[in-house]
Amino acid sequence: MTDQAALRRRRVTAAEVAEAAGVSRSAVSRAFTPGSYIDPDKRAAVMRAATELGYRPNALAAGLSGARSHLVAVFMGEMPNEYDREVVEALVGGLNRIGTWPIVIAGPVTSARDAVADVLRFPLEAMILRSGSLDEAVLEACAKLAIPVISSGRLLDRPGVDTICVRNREGMAKAARLMVERGRRRVCYIGGPESFGASDGRRQGMTEALAAAGLAPVAVVAGDFSVSSGYRAAQEVLAVSKLDAMICANDAMAIGALSALAEAGLSVPGDVSVTGFDDMAMAAWPAFGLTTVRNPVPALVEGVTGLLERRLAEPHRPEETIRLDAELVLRRTH
Repeated sequence: MTDQAALRRRRVTAAEVAEAAGVSRSAVSRAFTPGSYIDPDKRAAVMRAATELGYRPNALAAGLSGARSHLVAVFMGEMPNEYDREVVEALVGGLNRIGTWPIVIAGPVTSARDAVADVLRFPLEAMILRSGSLDEAVLEACAKLAIPVISSGRLLDRPGVDTICVRNREGMAKAARLMVERGRRRVCYIGGPESFGASDGRRQGMTEALAAAGLAPVAVVAGDFSVSSGYRAAQEVLAVSKLDAMICANDAMAIGALSALAEAGLSVPGDVSVTGFDDMAMAAWPAFGLTTVRNPVPALVEGVTGLLERRLAEPHRPEETIRLDAELVLRRTH
Protein backbone atom coordinates (compact mmCIF):
# COMPACT_ATOMS: atom_id res chain seq x y z
CA MET A 1 0.00 0.00 0.00
CA THR A 2 1.39 3.43 -0.96
CA ASP A 3 1.71 6.26 1.54
CA GLN A 4 -1.04 8.21 -0.27
CA ALA A 5 -3.41 5.21 -0.15
CA ALA A 6 -2.78 4.80 3.57
CA LEU A 7 -3.63 8.45 4.20
CA ARG A 8 -6.97 8.06 2.46
CA ARG A 9 -8.00 5.34 4.90
CA ARG A 10 -8.18 7.87 7.75
CA ARG A 11 -8.73 11.58 8.24
CA VAL A 12 -5.71 13.69 7.28
CA THR A 13 -4.43 15.87 10.12
CA ALA A 14 -3.34 19.50 10.10
CA ALA A 15 0.14 18.36 11.19
CA GLU A 16 0.47 16.29 8.01
CA VAL A 17 -0.60 19.25 5.88
CA ALA A 18 1.94 21.44 7.67
CA GLU A 19 4.71 18.93 6.97
CA ALA A 20 3.77 18.61 3.30
CA ALA A 21 3.57 22.39 2.88
CA GLY A 22 6.74 23.08 4.82
CA VAL A 23 4.99 25.38 7.29
CA SER A 24 4.05 25.34 10.97
CA ARG A 25 0.86 23.77 12.38
CA SER A 26 -0.35 27.24 13.38
CA ALA A 27 0.09 28.43 9.78
CA VAL A 28 -2.34 25.73 8.64
CA SER A 29 -4.85 26.89 11.23
CA ARG A 30 -4.51 30.52 10.11
CA ALA A 31 -4.90 29.54 6.46
CA PHE A 32 -8.33 28.10 7.21
CA THR A 33 -9.46 30.79 9.65
CA PRO A 34 -11.29 33.70 7.98
CA GLY A 35 -9.67 37.03 8.83
CA SER A 36 -6.42 35.55 10.14
CA TYR A 37 -3.19 36.89 8.63
CA ILE A 38 -0.81 34.52 6.84
CA ASP A 39 1.80 35.18 4.19
CA PRO A 40 0.18 34.68 0.74
CA ASP A 41 2.87 32.23 -0.37
CA LYS A 42 2.40 30.13 2.76
CA ARG A 43 -1.39 30.18 2.29
CA ALA A 44 -0.97 28.96 -1.28
CA ALA A 45 1.37 26.16 -0.13
CA VAL A 46 -1.09 25.08 2.57
CA MET A 47 -4.00 25.01 0.12
CA ARG A 48 -2.01 22.96 -2.40
CA ALA A 49 -1.03 20.45 0.24
CA ALA A 50 -4.59 20.28 1.61
CA THR A 51 -5.99 19.61 -1.86
CA GLU A 52 -3.43 16.90 -2.59
CA LEU A 53 -3.98 15.15 0.74
CA GLY A 54 -7.76 15.62 0.89
CA TYR A 55 -7.66 17.67 4.08
CA ARG A 56 -10.64 19.47 5.58
CA PRO A 57 -10.57 21.31 8.92
CA ASN A 58 -12.32 19.50 11.78
CA ALA A 59 -15.28 21.75 12.59
CA LEU A 60 -16.09 19.80 15.76
CA ALA A 61 -12.59 20.33 17.10
CA ALA A 62 -12.92 24.02 16.31
CA GLY A 63 -16.16 24.15 18.30
CA LEU A 64 -14.52 22.47 21.27
CA SER A 65 -11.76 25.07 21.21
CA GLY A 66 -14.25 27.94 21.45
CA ALA A 67 -14.97 28.71 17.80
CA ARG A 68 -18.49 28.40 16.43
CA SER A 69 -19.58 24.81 15.92
CA HIS A 70 -22.77 25.68 13.98
CA LEU A 71 -24.34 22.55 15.53
CA VAL A 72 -27.99 22.75 16.59
CA ALA A 73 -29.91 19.84 18.11
CA VAL A 74 -33.56 19.39 17.11
CA PHE A 75 -35.49 17.24 19.57
CA MET A 76 -38.53 15.99 17.64
CA GLY A 77 -39.80 13.27 19.96
CA GLU A 78 -42.38 11.06 18.28
CA MET A 79 -43.57 11.90 14.77
CA PRO A 80 -46.89 10.07 14.36
CA ASN A 81 -48.03 11.81 11.17
CA GLU A 82 -46.97 13.46 7.92
CA TYR A 83 -47.27 17.01 9.26
CA ASP A 84 -44.42 16.33 11.71
CA ARG A 85 -42.26 15.04 8.89
CA GLU A 86 -43.08 18.08 6.77
CA VAL A 87 -41.96 20.29 9.65
CA VAL A 88 -38.68 18.38 10.05
CA GLU A 89 -37.84 18.66 6.35
CA ALA A 90 -38.61 22.37 6.23
CA LEU A 91 -36.83 23.10 9.51
CA VAL A 92 -33.66 21.27 8.47
CA GLY A 93 -33.64 23.25 5.22
CA GLY A 94 -34.16 26.53 7.07
CA LEU A 95 -31.35 25.81 9.53
CA ASN A 96 -29.03 24.91 6.67
CA ARG A 97 -29.82 28.19 4.93
CA ILE A 98 -28.59 30.20 7.92
CA GLY A 99 -25.38 28.17 8.14
CA THR A 100 -26.24 25.82 10.98
CA TRP A 101 -26.19 22.04 10.96
CA PRO A 102 -29.02 20.23 12.74
CA ILE A 103 -28.72 16.97 14.67
CA VAL A 104 -32.25 15.52 14.68
CA ILE A 105 -33.34 13.34 17.60
CA ALA A 106 -36.64 11.48 17.19
CA GLY A 107 -38.57 8.73 18.91
CA PRO A 108 -40.45 8.33 22.21
CA VAL A 109 -39.29 10.71 24.93
CA THR A 110 -38.21 7.82 27.16
CA SER A 111 -35.87 6.30 24.56
CA ALA A 112 -34.79 9.68 23.12
CA ARG A 113 -33.56 10.83 26.54
CA ASP A 114 -30.35 8.81 26.20
CA ALA A 115 -29.75 10.27 22.74
CA VAL A 116 -30.20 13.77 24.15
CA ALA A 117 -27.68 13.04 26.88
CA ASP A 118 -25.19 11.93 24.24
CA VAL A 119 -25.73 14.90 21.94
CA LEU A 120 -25.26 17.34 24.82
CA ARG A 121 -21.60 16.28 24.88
CA PHE A 122 -21.14 18.16 21.61
CA PRO A 123 -20.58 21.93 21.51
CA LEU A 124 -24.18 22.78 20.63
CA GLU A 125 -25.14 26.34 19.84
CA ALA A 126 -28.82 25.74 20.66
CA MET A 127 -31.50 23.13 21.30
CA ILE A 128 -34.79 23.30 19.41
CA LEU A 129 -37.66 21.43 21.07
CA ARG A 130 -40.35 20.19 18.68
CA SER A 131 -41.58 17.36 20.86
CA GLY A 132 -45.27 17.56 21.72
CA SER A 133 -44.68 16.21 25.22
CA LEU A 134 -42.19 18.03 27.41
CA ASP A 135 -39.22 16.38 29.06
CA GLU A 136 -38.12 18.53 31.99
CA ALA A 137 -34.75 16.77 32.07
CA VAL A 138 -33.86 18.18 28.65
CA LEU A 139 -34.58 21.73 29.79
CA GLU A 140 -32.63 21.27 33.00
CA ALA A 141 -29.60 19.85 31.19
CA CYS A 142 -29.58 22.69 28.65
CA ALA A 143 -29.87 25.27 31.43
CA LYS A 144 -26.87 23.79 33.29
CA LEU A 145 -24.80 23.85 30.10
CA ALA A 146 -25.95 27.36 29.11
CA ILE A 147 -27.37 26.04 25.83
CA PRO A 148 -30.16 28.30 24.51
CA VAL A 149 -33.51 26.58 23.94
CA ILE A 150 -36.18 27.37 21.37
CA SER A 151 -39.54 25.76 22.07
CA SER A 152 -41.46 25.27 18.83
CA GLY A 153 -45.12 24.35 19.22
CA ARG A 154 -45.40 24.69 22.99
CA LEU A 155 -45.47 27.89 25.05
CA LEU A 156 -42.86 27.82 27.81
CA ASP A 157 -42.26 30.57 30.34
CA ARG A 158 -38.68 29.73 31.31
CA PRO A 159 -35.47 31.76 31.58
CA GLY A 160 -33.36 31.38 28.45
CA VAL A 161 -36.18 29.77 26.45
CA ASP A 162 -37.59 31.47 23.36
CA THR A 163 -40.95 30.21 22.11
CA ILE A 164 -42.91 30.05 18.88
CA CYS A 165 -46.39 28.58 18.71
CA VAL A 166 -49.52 28.76 16.58
CA ARG A 167 -52.65 30.19 18.22
CA ASN A 168 -54.15 26.79 18.96
CA ARG A 169 -57.11 28.01 20.98
CA GLU A 170 -58.15 30.67 18.50
CA GLY A 171 -57.65 28.38 15.52
CA MET A 172 -59.81 25.58 16.89
CA ALA A 173 -62.48 28.08 17.90
CA LYS A 174 -62.70 29.08 14.22
CA ALA A 175 -63.31 25.44 13.24
CA ALA A 176 -66.03 25.05 15.90
CA ARG A 177 -67.78 28.26 14.88
CA LEU A 178 -67.79 27.01 11.30
CA MET A 179 -69.65 23.89 12.43
CA VAL A 180 -72.21 26.05 14.26
CA GLU A 181 -72.67 28.22 11.16
CA ARG A 182 -73.27 25.06 9.12
CA GLY A 183 -76.11 24.19 11.48
CA ARG A 184 -74.34 21.31 13.15
CA ARG A 185 -75.58 20.57 16.66
CA ARG A 186 -74.30 17.10 17.54
CA VAL A 187 -70.54 17.60 17.51
CA CYS A 188 -67.91 15.03 18.42
CA TYR A 189 -64.38 16.10 19.31
CA ILE A 190 -61.36 13.86 18.67
CA GLY A 191 -58.50 15.35 20.69
CA GLY A 192 -54.81 14.67 21.09
CA PRO A 193 -52.78 13.23 23.98
CA GLU A 194 -53.09 15.20 27.22
CA SER A 195 -49.31 15.39 27.53
CA PHE A 196 -48.98 17.34 24.27
CA GLY A 197 -48.83 21.11 24.54
CA ALA A 198 -51.25 21.74 21.67
CA SER A 199 -53.99 19.52 23.08
CA ASP A 200 -55.23 21.79 25.86
CA GLY A 201 -55.48 24.91 23.73
CA ARG A 202 -57.29 23.20 20.88
CA ARG A 203 -59.81 21.52 23.16
CA GLN A 204 -60.40 24.76 25.03
CA GLY A 205 -61.03 26.68 21.81
CA MET A 206 -63.53 24.07 20.63
CA THR A 207 -65.35 23.99 23.97
CA GLU A 208 -65.62 27.76 24.30
CA ALA A 209 -66.88 28.28 20.75
CA LEU A 210 -69.58 25.62 21.12
CA ALA A 211 -70.59 26.97 24.54
CA ALA A 212 -71.04 30.43 23.06
CA ALA A 213 -73.71 28.88 20.81
CA GLY A 214 -75.33 27.03 23.70
CA LEU A 215 -73.81 23.70 22.71
CA ALA A 216 -71.52 21.09 24.18
CA PRO A 217 -69.80 18.18 22.38
CA VAL A 218 -71.85 14.97 22.41
CA ALA A 219 -68.63 12.98 22.75
CA VAL A 220 -64.96 13.68 23.46
CA VAL A 221 -62.37 11.00 22.73
CA ALA A 222 -58.58 11.14 22.59
CA GLY A 223 -56.24 9.87 19.90
CA ASP A 224 -52.48 10.11 19.52
CA PHE A 225 -52.39 12.40 16.45
CA SER A 226 -52.01 9.43 14.08
CA VAL A 227 -54.35 8.39 11.25
CA SER A 228 -55.06 5.04 12.89
CA SER A 229 -56.06 6.64 16.20
CA GLY A 230 -58.51 8.95 14.41
CA TYR A 231 -60.03 5.94 12.66
CA ARG A 232 -60.44 4.01 15.92
CA ALA A 233 -61.83 7.05 17.79
CA ALA A 234 -64.42 7.71 15.08
CA GLN A 235 -65.49 4.06 15.11
CA GLU A 236 -65.87 4.22 18.88
CA VAL A 237 -68.10 7.28 18.74
CA LEU A 238 -70.19 6.12 15.82
CA ALA A 239 -71.01 2.91 17.71
CA VAL A 240 -72.76 4.82 20.51
CA SER A 241 -73.67 8.31 19.27
CA LYS A 242 -75.54 9.91 16.40
CA LEU A 243 -73.64 12.98 15.31
CA ASP A 244 -73.46 15.50 12.50
CA ALA A 245 -69.93 16.88 12.93
CA MET A 246 -66.45 15.72 13.89
CA ILE A 247 -63.87 18.28 14.96
CA CYS A 248 -60.44 16.68 15.01
CA ALA A 249 -57.36 18.04 16.77
CA ASN A 250 -55.17 17.40 13.72
CA ASP A 251 -55.41 16.44 10.07
CA ALA A 252 -54.08 12.91 10.46
CA MET A 253 -56.87 11.95 12.87
CA ALA A 254 -59.40 13.70 10.62
CA ILE A 255 -58.28 11.56 7.68
CA GLY A 256 -58.69 8.46 9.84
CA ALA A 257 -62.16 9.65 10.82
CA LEU A 258 -63.10 10.11 7.14
CA SER A 259 -62.27 6.45 6.54
CA ALA A 260 -64.46 5.34 9.45
CA LEU A 261 -67.35 7.50 8.21
CA ALA A 262 -67.07 6.04 4.71
CA GLU A 263 -67.13 2.50 6.12
CA ALA A 264 -70.26 3.38 8.12
CA GLY A 265 -71.98 4.53 4.93
CA LEU A 266 -72.15 8.19 6.01
CA SER A 267 -71.56 10.96 3.52
CA VAL A 268 -69.24 13.93 4.12
CA PRO A 269 -70.33 16.65 4.47
CA GLY A 270 -73.94 15.60 3.81
CA ASP A 271 -74.39 13.52 6.96
CA VAL A 272 -71.32 14.57 8.93
CA SER A 273 -68.99 17.57 8.60
CA VAL A 274 -65.31 17.02 9.40
CA THR A 275 -62.52 19.48 10.20
CA GLY A 276 -58.85 19.01 11.04
CA PHE A 277 -55.94 21.13 12.18
CA ASP A 278 -52.45 21.74 10.66
CA ASP A 279 -53.14 21.77 6.89
CA MET A 280 -50.58 19.13 6.04
CA ALA A 281 -50.04 18.55 2.31
CA MET A 282 -52.24 15.43 2.26
CA ALA A 283 -55.25 17.46 3.48
CA ALA A 284 -55.49 19.13 0.05
CA TRP A 285 -55.47 15.86 -1.89
CA PRO A 286 -58.67 15.48 -3.97
CA ALA A 287 -59.42 12.21 -2.18
CA PHE A 288 -59.81 14.14 1.09
CA GLY A 289 -60.39 17.85 0.40
CA LEU A 290 -60.18 18.37 4.15
CA THR A 291 -61.40 21.61 5.70
CA THR A 292 -58.81 22.47 8.31
CA VAL A 293 -56.93 25.11 10.28
CA ARG A 294 -53.52 26.02 8.92
CA ASN A 295 -50.53 25.66 11.24
CA PRO A 296 -48.15 27.49 8.86
CA VAL A 297 -44.87 25.66 8.28
CA PRO A 298 -43.02 28.45 6.37
CA ALA A 299 -43.85 31.00 9.08
CA LEU A 300 -42.82 28.49 11.75
CA VAL A 301 -39.42 27.89 10.12
CA GLU A 302 -38.85 31.61 9.58
CA GLY A 303 -39.71 32.25 13.22
CA VAL A 304 -37.42 29.52 14.57
CA THR A 305 -34.44 30.59 12.48
CA GLY A 306 -35.04 34.23 13.36
CA LEU A 307 -35.17 33.45 17.07
CA LEU A 308 -31.98 31.42 16.75
CA GLU A 309 -30.07 34.14 14.92
CA ARG A 310 -31.16 36.80 17.39
CA ARG A 311 -30.29 34.62 20.39
CA LEU A 312 -26.82 33.82 19.04
CA ALA A 313 -26.18 37.48 18.27
CA GLU A 314 -27.38 38.62 21.71
CA PRO A 315 -27.13 35.75 24.23
CA HIS A 316 -28.45 37.85 27.13
CA ARG A 317 -31.43 39.42 25.39
CA PRO A 318 -34.88 39.00 27.00
CA GLU A 319 -36.82 35.87 26.14
CA GLU A 320 -39.08 36.23 23.09
CA THR A 321 -42.41 34.62 22.23
CA ILE A 322 -43.89 34.51 18.72
CA ARG A 323 -47.55 33.62 18.19
CA LEU A 324 -48.54 32.49 14.69
CA ASP A 325 -52.03 33.16 13.36
CA ALA A 326 -54.14 30.12 12.51
CA GLU A 327 -56.10 30.47 9.25
CA LEU A 328 -59.24 28.52 8.47
CA VAL A 329 -58.85 26.68 5.15
CA LEU A 330 -62.18 25.81 3.54
CA ARG A 331 -62.38 22.72 1.36
CA ARG A 332 -65.21 20.24 0.86
CA THR A 333 -65.59 18.34 4.16
CA HIS A 334 -67.44 21.07 6.10
